[in-house]
Order: sequence, then structure tokens, then C-alpha cells
Amino acid sequence: MSNLRIDAERLWSSLMTLAAIGATEKGGVRRLALTDLDRAARDLFVAWAKAAGCSVGVDRMGNVFARRAGREDALPPVMTGSHLDTQPNGGKFDGAYGVMAGLEVLRALEASGYRTRAPIEVVVWTNEEGSRFAPAMVASGVFAGVFDEAYGLSRTDREGKTLGEELRRIGYAGERPTGGREVAAFFEAHIEQGPILEAEAKTIGVVTDVQGARWYDVAFAGQDGHAGATPMERRRDAMLGAARLIDRIDRLGRARAPFGRATVGVVDALPGSRNTVPGRAKISVDLRHPDPAALAAMDAELRRAAAAIAAEHGLDLQLDDVWHSPPVAFDKTCVDAVRRAAARNGYPARDIVSGAGHDAVYLSRIAPTAMVFVPCAEGLSHNEAEDAAPADLAAGCQVLLEAMIEVADRG
Repeated sequence: MSNLRIDAERLWSSLMTLAAIGATEKGGVRRLALTDLDRAARDLFVAWAKAAGCSVGVDRMGNVFARRAGREDALPPVMTGSHLDTQPNGGKFDGAYGVMAGLEVLRALEASGYRTRAPIEVVVWTNEEGSRFAPAMVASGVFAGVFDEAYGLSRTDREGKTLGEELRRIGYAGERPTGGREVAAFFEAHIEQGPILEAEAKTIGVVTDVQGARWYDVAFAGQDGHAGATPMERRRDAMLGAARLIDRIDRLGRARAPFGRATVGVVDALPGSRNTVPGRAKISVDLRHPDPAALAAMDAELRRAAAAIAAEHGLDLQLDDVWHSPPVAFDKTCVDAVRRAAARNGYPARDIVSGAGHDAVYLSRIAPTAMVFVPCAEGLSHNEAEDAAPADLAAGCQVLLEAMIEVADRG
């Protein structure tokens, strides 16, 4: 294993080539799931994987699998991977790093001629971000049996286009059933998306757990009215109800420091006229905490607050659960493999809890799973200014390579 090394320059070059697909003027990437840009990124990955000696398959959720055969090829594969879709104003590394790190693992093995005992697979998961089709991580969720295929394919974007229709349009509606096969282990490399590793001058984050998350859509319905002619005391202002709830949401996250997170990312008010009292308002809510009891308490408090605000302002309330991902503890054996690989290479490392959700969350339900974090500049992610140092990205990829080989050679 000590003779197997990734090529840092090749990894960086691949990341920068990929980042040109959907590049924004501010240096980020806009490559929404199942757009023509997503297809171009997938096509590039497939071409690179085949050039590295891999076979490529696609399942009915559009997940792409690049496979390098093992010495005992009937054994379940050791997988790695992430996603190629981005946020509307995303960066170069979120998701893309995990896919390109996996590709570099394949290339390093091919260049060395080393054949692992179990096969190695690198996966591109469809629609991880959830920014076009909710919920997030839907395709890895179908693979892991959390959602059924029909549900996943029926997800719609804001224009009413379904995920299944868009898969067919871009040519990535595969014939393989989604999931239903054994996976020996799953590893995912990712930028931290937070400030801890950079602040502590650590190169590797050994991810032990992932915070739980709950998503909601909350809608208030009141009555449209003329902004000048409707007295304040007679208004049923849906936007006011949403504003009151947004403040309460922020407070319930702050009350559970340091791990509590509470975010409103989308606000829609109708009819959308500056001189009309809004009769309808809808917000998205994202709650997170690594403690299941704390997350449940945040859920209960949100529901109480929304109901009280609706009653106070004479509004009708609709609160829909969109997605619930419980807190996750990763597999000790896989986590230890990451920890050993970091130590062998002398990389400063620390255990860390992920504040963001990842495809690894769902894979952990069906296979031993672990993640490798590397620092990102100022902790920025979901942002065009997202950045990471080439040396840190290479270190994380080397750790990924060695951890995967350790598990794959055990068979």
C-alpha cells in the first residue's frame, strides 16, 4: 500500500476541467441536476472512467457506476462517490471532489496495475443537492431502500417537470434496478463545508457522525387586500405570519447551540405586488441537530409556534413534512480505516461530526460507511467563493485510496 500514490496534479486538473462545465462569472458553478450541463458532466465522467479501464452502468434513478473488477469479482464492491449537481450558485468542490477523488483512486490503481481483492466502484448519485428536485439525496435514498423508485422518479421541479422525464431527456434513464444488491462498504470524500478543520490546521476530518435533518414547507393563507385602503387591524397578512415564524425559527436554532441549526432558505409571497397585502406566503424550513431528542424538540416547537402565529393573525396554516434524515453514526471499522490512513501519511487529523447531509447518510443504512473531510477556505460552501487547497484535496484522496484498499483486500 505504501507504494500506491494518487497523482495530485491529475486530480486538480480533473477538478478544474469539470468546474468549467457550468462555470459562473464569480468563479463558482451552476450545474443543476439533470440539466444539459449535468449531462455534460456525466458524459465527461463516463469517458474518463472508461479510459481508466472501468465498465460503466446506469440504474433507473440515473445513478452512474464505474466499476473496476477485483481479483474475486463476485465479492460485493467497495464503493465511493458523491454527486455532480450543484446549488444554483454553488462552488467547484461540493460533491465534485468526491467523484473526482474516486476517479483518481481508479486511475491510481490502473496505473500501478494493482488489483484489489473485491471490486471497486465509483458512483455519481443523482440530485444530491435537492435544489431542483426535493428531497435531497433522493436517488441514493432509492438505492438504499428509503424511497421507492416510483416516488423518486415522480419528484417535480418548480416548472412541473419530473425527475424521470428529465432523466430520459438527457439520456441517463438506465435499465438497472435501483439498489437491491450487496455493498461491502461505502466511503465518501468531501470538503468539510464548515470552518473547523481550517481553524485547527487539520488536514483530515475523520467523520464519525452526521447531524439529523428535517425539512418542511410551511404555508400561511390570509386575504389579499389593498395596501392603502386596508386598516392594519383588519388585515390577514400571510407574509406577516411568515415573518413572525422566521424569527421564531432562528431563535429555536440559537437556543440549542453549538449544534442546533435552523434555516429558512426560500420565501414566496403572493400575489407579489408592492401595493397589495399578501394573502398567501410559503417558506421552507431546515432544522438540524445530531441528537435525536433535540431534533424532535425542535420539530415540536416549530409546530407549536406556527399554529400559535396562525391563530393570532387569523391565518390558515399548512405545514408539510418534506424530508427527515435521522442522525447517523458511521461504521467503526470503516472510520478506523480512514483514521489509520491519515496516521500512516502523517496528516494532522481530528474526529468531526458533519453538519451537512450527504449520500453517505443513506448508504450507511445498507453498508458499513465512513467519510473523509478536507478543509475548505473560511468554511464556505454552497457559495461561488467555495475553495480548497490542492494539497489538502490530494491528502484526502490518498486517505480515501488507502482506506478503500484496506477494506477491499479484506474482502
